[in-house]
Amino acid sequence: MTERESMPCDVVIVGGGVAGLSAAIRLKQINEELEVVVLEKGSEIGAHILSGAVVDPKALNELIPTWREDGCPMAETPVTENLHWVLSKNKKYNLPHLMLPPLMSNKGCYTGSLGNLTRWLGEKAEELGVMVFPGFPAAEVMFNDAGAVRGVITQDMGIAADGSEKGDFQPGMEIEAKYTLFAEGARGNLTKQMKAKYDLEADCEPQVYGLGIKELWDIDPAKHEAGKVAHTQGWPLTESDSWGGGFIYHQANNQVALGFVTALDYKNPYVSPFQEFQRWKHHPAIAEMLEGGKRVAYGARVINEGGWQSVPKLAFPGGALIGCAAGFVNVPRIKGSHTAMKSGILAAESLAATIADGKEHTEVAEYEANLRESWIADELKMVKNAEPAVAKYGNELGTILSGADMWMRTLKIGLPITMKHHRDHEATVRADLYEPIDYPKPDGVLSFDRLTSVAFSYTNHAEDQPNHLKVADLELQKDSELMIFAGPSSRYCPAGVYEWVTEEGAEPKFVINSQNCVHCKTCDIKDPNQNINWTTPEGGGGPNYPNM
Repeated sequence: MTERESMPCDVVIVGGGVAGLSAAIRLKQINEELEVVVLEKGSEIGAHILSGAVVDPKALNELIPTWREDGCPMAETPVTENLHWVLSKNKKYNLPHLMLPPLMSNKGCYTGSLGNLTRWLGEKAEELGVMVFPGFPAAEVMFNDAGAVRGVITQDMGIAADGSEKGDFQPGMEIEAKYTLFAEGARGNLTKQMKAKYDLEADCEPQVYGLGIKELWDIDPAKHEAGKVAHTQGWPLTESDSWGGGFIYHQANNQVALGFVTALDYKNPYVSPFQEFQRWKHHPAIAEMLEGGKRVAYGARVINEGGWQSVPKLAFPGGALIGCAAGFVNVPRIKGSHTAMKSGILAAESLAATIADGKEHTEVAEYEANLRESWIADELKMVKNAEPAVAKYGNELGTILSGADMWMRTLKIGLPITMKHHRDHEATVRADLYEPIDYPKPDGVLSFDRLTSVAFSYTNHAEDQPNHLKVADLELQKDSELMIFAGPSSRYCPAGVYEWVTEEGAEPKFVINSQNCVHCKTCDIKDPNQNINWTTPEGGGGPNYPNM
């Protein structure tokens, strides 16, 4: 094999999202001489970023106080109205804002494209001298003789599906670093390895997830109200023994971001989060708003929902977890960008001080201690029982109990308990205990099929490359996933990647359409046997989200 090139630096950051870029910017703000590298698997900064998004600017104010005057696209649309709807099949009930705990307010927040905010942060990082490399996934972690992280190796390019080297083959580069920050987002491939190697989850609850599916629509200007924000709960998930909710954000230029989050701890293997989202759009209150509009983008991504009790050990020899790689999402607020950015800032401050002391490849315990005393901890402790209360007691009772707990914590008298979690894949129940769900056929106006939808994510992968979706045991997949659970991979995937194909006289065949993959990570989480491992494909592959 061709010898790899090596590049030394002070800090390498795996992931060019808001957490990784915030860390990079803060490092250079503290010491402009630090050599900082950001590796991003998407074709450009922001290409893989998907969020609602309503952004609390708290961390952005700390990082770049002049962001509103400095061309940041998020400044364009402040939130003007905040609604919370409880849906039945044909009606909506507006939950009075006075009933919601103060922390649920979106006062002072902004709605817009998190992808565009990320692109702007990328520009700011490069202006400070950060070396930003889009299209270069980190595929492997390097360790020194003492077992500490000493950097990463980027993905080889030009490998054929059979494993041979193509004419344009380029070996990945070794990025040697004093410290490595993992900012891969929810369920990162290398983050999983770090959690296992250093047993980072030994003293926390397991992380749990929701699958967020989003569309961007151009709507009739007469129906557009810039800054109006609405969240929904209830129907249609009340009909499928599952829970979650929707969002509707009126953003700039007559566009509406709408989406739906389904908690991945659902029991019924016949549930299809994608189909639930399509059904939700037919609710009269939503259909009326979309009438006369057109869909312009589609995407999907899992969201951390474990809360404070699922935050793992953050620092380990030579590295640390930041952002959604660690899991700082405030589930009731449906916000994690501000906490992700703050974690990057805190990590950068600790690393800069440690490097200034002449250290490298050590465990930076100061970052862990500082974060656990920060406003991230204060905020997440306030809502730590919200997700598990709804998961355990259902949508209606769980919402009442979680709301009561949040109100009591606001008054400094919260319940003296921390509720527990169970891993999402363990929740799936065998198929013979449920009837298949007869989802309506898409009408092509409000609702669509998955393959048509994937086209609106602008996803692209080189076809002649190794499959990045690794199935450990195909026989187990057939004997268990198909025979016991009726093939839920064909329903939980929002991109039509997985199919069970039966030809006359032949055994069912598990077909993986990996070029459709939008990198949501649902399969890695929800597969009942944990038999599917998501790994990085060739650099630049995956979605190319515009304005998402």
